[in-house]
Amino acid sequence: MFDIEVAERGDWHVVIVTGDLDVATSPKLRETVISLVAEGRRSLVVDLCGVDFCDSTGLGTLVGALKRARSHDGRLVVAADQPHIRRIFDLVGLVDVLGVADSAAQAAAAADRRDGQG
Repeated sequence: MFDIEVAERGDWHVVIVTGDLDVATSPKLRETVISLVAEGRRSLVVDLCGVDFCDSTGLGTLVGALKRARSHDGRLVVAADQPHIRRIFDLVGLVDVLGVADSAAQAAAAADRRDGQG
């Protein structure tokens, strides 16, 4: 079962994704990010710690979400703690691009340090 919920954690909005992130479910993530950015939410963490599977469509959606956030002077990072999901990001070279960390808190803190806000 796929689900998305959004939580506020300080200055960050955490998009918590559970289930499979694939061709069938990626549009919902895309719509969520578009909506948050349109509402002025500029600091986003996509929490994939509850994701069991991610295909190339899911990866493309995350890259597109990063571009959308940046085009609106925002930032987006990813939390992924499962080794098989982290390996996908590593294999395609997206760990540093997406700021992948083990938890939403770690991803946000690393981005704050990198951006001089923490």
